[in-house]
Amino acid sequence: MNLLFKQAYIISEGSEHHHKNMDVLVEGGIITAIKKNISVKAQTKVIEHDDLCLSLGWVDMQAVSGDPGYEHREDLDTLVKAAAAGGFTAVCLHNNNQPALHNKSQIEYVINQTINKVVDVYPFGTITTKGEGNDLAEMYDMKQSGAIAFSNYKNTLNDAGTCLRAIQYVNNIDSLMIAHCKDQSIAHGGQMNEGQQAVMLGLKGIPAIAEEIMLQRNITLLEYTGAKMHIPTISTKGSIDLIKRAKSAGLQITCGVAAVNLMLDDTVLADFDTNYKVNPPLRSKKDVQALRNAVDNGTIDVIVSDHLPQDTECKDLEFDLANDGIINLQTAYHCALEGLGEKSIDAIVQAFTVQPRNILQLKPAQITEGAEANLTAFTRSGEFVLTEKNNNSKSNNSPFFHKPLKGSVIGVVNGNKSYFNS
Repeated sequence: MNLLFKQAYIISEGSEHHHKNMDVLVEGGIITAIKKNISVKAQTKVIEHDDLCLSLGWVDMQAVSGDPGYEHREDLDTLVKAAAAGGFTAVCLHNNNQPALHNKSQIEYVINQTINKVVDVYPFGTITTKGEGNDLAEMYDMKQSGAIAFSNYKNTLNDAGTCLRAIQYVNNIDSLMIAHCKDQSIAHGGQMNEGQQAVMLGLKGIPAIAEEIMLQRNITLLEYTGAKMHIPTISTKGSIDLIKRAKSAGLQITCGVAAVNLMLDDTVLADFDTNYKVNPPLRSKKDVQALRNAVDNGTIDVIVSDHLPQDTECKDLEFDLANDGIINLQTAYHCALEGLGEKSIDAIVQAFTVQPRNILQLKPAQITEGAEANLTAFTRSGEFVLTEKNNNSKSNNSPFFHKPLKGSVIGVVNGNKSYFNS
């Protein structure tokens, strides 16, 4: 199908069309023309909107699926549909599976199941066998089979020696280590951010230092090895300060933030809604503002959905028994826009597009004539409401059902494949 985006406001730093309203024609998966006005050709779908924006296709660096092992929560097909509806043309798959994504067979399974989809799915292999934090996994074999990075998801590598050897090994095979930061011996039993709200609710808190002390350890190991590392989700002002100092010292460190942590603080937990129970937890208003500033000034490199489907049996429980996580592929952009506002749209787009591609060493994408189309169409105005009807995930563990959120995602184009929300 040929596509014509009419008077799209292009957001793509480095492009000659950045911050210009242009017509963009896509034919056979290729951008064939970018002009002030393009006449409609036969058999061409025209996309028009008063606030139509067009950027490079968004990349989500942190999501999980239930496939294999927990397909009743999410399978790879529904993951792709949710990602496309949320504006993503690529999604990185962390391990939350049974069996774990810890050998080449598991990596090849994910790749083979997602070939030729509108959303590219990039699996991350585990750092250790079964993602349990003990013996190093077969990382070289997994890389040869298509794993583009390595992560134990939210199982922190507590043993410093194992973490050190993993950093060195991943560096030697020219890949990327992704390290979640949470000292479980400090956070043990914590249910939410440690602070006034936790005291009022009678819930045990997770101190900011549980994240920061592990982050500092990883930075020290990174400095020793001279390698590179990505921290997937930081949530505190102290973590931002540590990242800033590490970058200033020339260390090869990057970091991300979950979109929901840019929008909400721990006061929303007043009603004990388990759909707000996430890891890292929603923090204080002071932390949230620091995270927003860090996206704007580039200290935080990427924004992620942190999409984690859970079934009813894991969420419809007392708060301290419920699992962490929300589905957020379809609402990640809206969370970021709600938190940062339209004034930060360039930073939001940068954190969804260029930065993830640079970190993962993916093939660069461009909005230019002759380039393969990899595009996300969206708006800054208007609103989106997640409902049971338009939710593409198998799970429904989201706090945003029936709540208007800023902006809308119109659709995505990835080569000769496309998806548009109705």
